[in-house]
Formats: sequence, C-alpha cells, structure tokens
Amino acid sequence: MSKIIVTGDKKLKGEIGIEGSKNAVLPILAATILNRGENVIKNCPMFKDVEVIIEILRTIGCKVKVEDGVVTIDSSTVSSTVVPEHLAAEMRSSIILMGPLLAREGKVTISYPGGCVSLLIQAKLIYL
Repeated sequence: MSKIIVTGDKKLKGEIGIEGSKNAVLPILAATILNRGENVIKNCPMFKDVEVIIEILRTIGCKVKVEDGVVTIDSSTVSSTVVPEHLAAEMRSSIILMGPLLAREGKVTISYPGGCVSLLIQAKLIYL
C-alpha cells in the first residue's frame, strides 16, 4: 500500500474540492425520471457520457438546464418512452434509463447500449 509522508515544521491547512463522479452521476440523472418534478444535481462532472444522457433526457421531454456544474432537470414533462438509437449507441450505460422509464411509464423502447449489436429492445411492464 502506498502512503504519503509529510515532514516539516509547518502545519498543513486549506481546502481541497472533491470532483463529482461520472459513475455516480449517471444513475442519479436516470433516476430523475422517477421524480416527476424538479431535480437539482450539484457538482455534476460534464463528461461526454453525462452530456449524452442529458441529451436523451431532453429528447424524451425533460427540461434540462446546465450552469456551472449544476444540472436542473424538470421531469414532469416526460412525453416519450423511446430512447433514440443514435444516442443510446453513444454510451454503454444508456441501458440505465430502462428501469426508470419502465417504472414510470410502464414501457420503454431502447437499442442495445453502445458497443453492442444494434438491435431494439422493447419492454413492457405487466402488472399481475
């Protein structure tokens, strides 16, 4: 295990900002679909995958505002359960939208995520 050893006669002081995690924010952004209202995500890293999922949210009807690392999503206006194939194909994690859309709307159409064979998945939630 590596370690950092600080030697000297002066105390360390100050602050270090912690950056947001792409792997944490993608499921959070997908989960905003479930809220049916306004969601504010702070310290959101703007990687390519984050930009793609934001574009998918806009495409299905969410109102999205991005400003200084803060993403505001109003999911009360979701109007589609179809995730565009060209956007889903851009990232492997696009499949994380399937659960929230199924839970909220009862159906979803999405292609296999980026890097997979391009086929459409159509799922419908059936209540027994």
